[in-house]
Formats: sequence, C-alpha cells, structure tokens
Amino acid sequence: MMNPDPSFTLHDLRVEVVAPEGARIYCGAKVGDYFELRGEMLHLPEGQGFSIYSLGALLPLLAAKQRPTDANDWMSTDAEVACPDPNCPSRFRITRMGLRTFRHADTTAVVHPSNESS
Repeated sequence: MMNPDPSFTLHDLRVEVVAPEGARIYCGAKVGDYFELRGEMLHLPEGQGFSIYSLGALLPLLAAKQRPTDANDWMSTDAEVACPDPNCPSRFRITRMGLRTFRHADTTAVVHPSNESS
C-alpha cells in the first residue's frame, strides 16, 4: 500500500542552565542561558555561547527527549541533567515545547518501505 506522505513528529526542546542561588558555575554559562532545538537545528540567542563539554553531555539525550515516550518512561518525567564537571553545581533543564511534523522524504534519501515498488 502506498503511503504518499509518511510523517513523524518531534518535540522542540529548550535547554536552560539552572543552579542554586549564588552557585559558582565553571563552564562559562550563566543561570538562564539556554538554547533551543527545533528539529535537528540548534538555536542560541545572539551573543550567547554554550560550552562544548556541556553540549557533549547533553547530545545523547536530546534525540531521545525529542521523541514521544510513554508517560511512565523516565524520559517523560525527568527534566534536569547534571553538568559534566563533577565540581559544578549547575544543571541543564530540558523542557519539551511544541510538536513539529516532518515528512520522511524531506529528512532522508532512503525510500520509505511503504513506498517501495514490489
């Protein structure tokens, strides 16, 4: 059966730096710094950076956090990730935002199995 437009949804994410009041943060971030992930594109506010070490710790979780999960899955409920520096008290709060719909054909050159000729 032909499926002319196979699609899927991903959550947009916002990742924000949080820390106890008065805490010294070692990665160069400030409380409230953030980036947004929209689809596969990372967006930072103009003039703001983000540590590659912090980003490296977050990247494996972001793709999973974007996808729909069971309500009982820890990925659905746990929102904060510790800074990779064991001496830094900061955390990164991952918030799911709106859903974005993608078409399979717009994201890969591989033909979806439902559209392959028999």
